[in-house]
Amino acid sequence: MAGSGAVTRNTLRQQIADALRDEVLAGRLPPGTEFTVKQIAEQYEVSATPVREALVDLSAQGLLESVQHRGFRVRVFTVDDFRGMVEARALVVDGVFRRLCERGSGPGAGEALVSVRRRADEARRAALSGSLEVLIGYDLRFWRELSGLIGNAYISDFLHRIRVQCWVFAVPHLLRDPKLREALWCRHGELVDAVTRGDAEGMRALVRDYNEQGLAWAEGLEAAAGA
Repeated sequence: MAGSGAVTRNTLRQQIADALRDEVLAGRLPPGTEFTVKQIAEQYEVSATPVREALVDLSAQGLLESVQHRGFRVRVFTVDDFRGMVEARALVVDGVFRRLCERGSGPGAGEALVSVRRRADEARRAALSGSLEVLIGYDLRFWRELSGLIGNAYISDFLHRIRVQCWVFAVPHLLRDPKLREALWCRHGELVDAVTRGDAEGMRALVRDYNEQGLAWAEGLEAAAGA
């Protein structure tokens, strides 16, 4: 029975980290927001230990920053940060596509893509309707499952982390965008089609379109800020 407490605490730690990450991704904890371990512990009515551990975990993922003698702060990402994220994500995704093409559509590949396609359909519907919070959830699952097809958890986890950071940067700006739906990429289904065909160039073309759209949007933010 001695181990049950540790399991419970670790589970609580993950639940708190997930809940806070969702708050950041939804824009309810905007970049620059500061809070203490005590405030979060009181909010969730839990002890300080799992909260502190959850906040340290989110700091290690690059979503929070420790503020000396003041607690933690939601990290503020710049447009230059976003450009770097897009470049890193493009390099990782290209490697994922290369591995998928090398493996081909072997036994079970079609079945594995069924769930990915479902996520793609949901992400597309959310993007077309302008449902940002719903889109983020399905988009993260889509890329997590797609990258998971190559069977390397390190790559999948790294890509997921970059994608979360991209969304953390984008969400506050998107929430203020009167043309929100036009700013949301919705070609997830086409990407699954290209993966199903083993069409490497088609995959890369779609991701180039995705990255170019994101970078053009970010450059617009920069131009508006400098005006």
